[in-house]
Amino acid sequence: MEQTLVLIKPDGMQRGLAGTIIDRLERRGLKIAGMKLIHMDEALAKRHYGIHEGKPFFNDLVSYITSSPIIAMVLEGPNAVEVTRKTMGETNAGNAAPGTIRGDYAITIGRNLVHGSDSPENAVNEINLFFKKEEVISYGKDTDKWVIES
Repeated sequence: MEQTLVLIKPDGMQRGLAGTIIDRLERRGLKIAGMKLIHMDEALAKRHYGIHEGKPFFNDLVSYITSSPIIAMVLEGPNAVEVTRKTMGETNAGNAAPGTIRGDYAITIGRNLVHGSDSPENAVNEINLFFKKEEVISYGKDTDKWVIES
């Protein structure tokens, strides 16, 4: 089963949308395999957003993501990365379709509520940044057969 990392960013936390975001992802059929509330420090933020280092917005991005507690989650399901990204909507929230998290609750790229891994390979790396192996629990649910076709 594929796993992906999702972060509910500071704007999602400050606006009281964490429960709504988690609900939308769970209702889609994704299973929570790990979750924690953290206040990301600068070192972790720089590792997480390292691909953007040197870009004009990098320092602002680090300041923003460390400005408030966030929720880090590992979600699991078939095609979890793709399903999560489609549920979140376009990164530039102004272009996100209605019915997506960003399309319904955000309007700008800089305050787009959530982060989701962009590939299965990056998901593995990102999960390892935020979670120890023993903090991620893969488990079955009786409802799996009603959500996932064998």
